[in-house]
Amino acid sequence: MSFTERGSVAGQALAMTRIRRAVVWDTVQFVANGLIFVILGEQMPSILSRAAEVVAGTSRPETWWLAVYVFVTFAALATLRFIWVWTSLRLTLFRRRQKGPAPKVGLRLTAVMSLAGVRGAITLAGILTVPFTLNDGSPMPARSLAIFLAAGVIIVSLVTATIALPRLLKNVELPPEPSHEREEDQGRIAAASAALRAIEDSSHAMAEGKPNPDLYNDVASRIMELYRHRIESRTRTDADDVQATRLGDAVERQLRLVGLTAEREELRRLSNARLIDETTAKRLIREIDLQELRYS
Repeated sequence: MSFTERGSVAGQALAMTRIRRAVVWDTVQFVANGLIFVILGEQMPSILSRAAEVVAGTSRPETWWLAVYVFVTFAALATLRFIWVWTSLRLTLFRRRQKGPAPKVGLRLTAVMSLAGVRGAITLAGILTVPFTLNDGSPMPARSLAIFLAAGVIIVSLVTATIALPRLLKNVELPPEPSHEREEDQGRIAAASAALRAIEDSSHAMAEGKPNPDLYNDVASRIMELYRHRIESRTRTDADDVQATRLGDAVERQLRLVGLTAEREELRRLSNARLIDETTAKRLIREIDLQELRYS
């Protein structure tokens, strides 16, 4: 196997590694988020059972002051989050107006962005790192209070978002999504041009010294023609041509998905009829699934 061929195999392995790595990290993140709340649930009963002791450390004799602290902390965080989102949006829109028209974002949408995305895993991870004891062996002051307040604020935030978001999102006017078609076209043209150069150089290197160099050149020509068509379709400036290209891409995507679905169903039929081995069918269906991800 030549160096170029080994590089191609390595590139395929690297692509598969990236796909699996993304899946693994998503799973690790999901498990870690759940584990944090499991640890919290394991500690909450003992913290709640010592509520009187916890609140005594705040110089307040009544237990209901814990709820007051939770809601006051939640209100302060909600206010800070709203101010942060509002300020960030204003700065973003200010920079956008320097390049062209910018959408209008009202206070209602700002409130939606302030409430959305609240989970609290980072807060819990940070608060649970507080040690149980000091260096001299004495208990860490107010550790239970800190964990209780953090857990209480997270629960109130989740419940508030669950109740308020559906009402805030009802009939809300969302600004139009920014169009990245021009940047995507530039990226595809640059990538296709790089592919053309690489294929041309590699085909010459692979054909050198081989008894059938025309085979390499023919295969390279077929592949390069696809990239040339991609560049040509992305460099059109006429509005009708651009619209036709977009429509053609959409139709091609739908037809490819239809074809891939038919392939998958046929392979399952062959496997169920014992016309092909189950392992072979699974391998072929996995290839189809990976192709379908590209067009989904």
